[in-house]
Amino acid sequence: MEEETRRRTLHGRRRGKKLRAGQQSLLDTLLPRLALAVPPAPGRIDLAAAFGGRLPPDGVWLEIGFGAGEHLVWQAEQHPGVGLIGCEPYLNGVAKCLAQIERAGVGNIRLFTDDARLVMAALPERSLARVFVLFPDPWPKTRHHKRRFVQRETLNRFAELMVPGAELRLATDDPSYLPWMIEHAVPHPAFEWLAERPADWRRRPADWPATRYERKQLAGTPTFLRFRRVD
Repeated sequence: MEEETRRRTLHGRRRGKKLRAGQQSLLDTLLPRLALAVPPAPGRIDLAAAFGGRLPPDGVWLEIGFGAGEHLVWQAEQHPGVGLIGCEPYLNGVAKCLAQIERAGVGNIRLFTDDARLVMAALPERSLARVFVLFPDPWPKTRHHKRRFVQRETLNRFAELMVPGAELRLATDDPSYLPWMIEHAVPHPAFEWLAERPADWRRRPADWPATRYERKQLAGTPTFLRFRRVD
């Protein structure tokens, strides 16, 4: 069963249309400088080494599935003392993110272009101050729900990785994924839902910028869930 879970694909395709020459150049030149190295199990990622020899003073944040990188780069600009790790297997999105990183000139982002669970398995415990899972693939068919990223075992691992007081942010625009997220995250003993009224999850927080995907509103109205890691 563990081997089946390890092999199960939780993300979609790896490539889309052919990359432009400039995008491919960024993958060839900039990505190797920003790529996060994940050691073989049971090794752990050296976060100080990953961010230039010292731990970021304001902590490390993890974004899973950063798409084209708008949110990731915005957070890096607004929080220069934070080290951000972005995971995204879709290489066309990675190329767009690299272009934004280059334009913004931020140096506090590291990228991983494969399954985020590999990073999660290799991070030290209590090493994350914030985690984002924004608009994951909804896998809407019932038989595919086992592929959804938000699962009990995922939340268990987040609980191990996050420091007390750290924030977990989930977002979806899929009407079937919202109750799924709530049903899995709200009863989890390691997390406290920060919503006090419906507006708290229907309204975008001020420090949560819209992405191009959200502006398209492909599936429905976005909802924003915030949880605190309790000790």
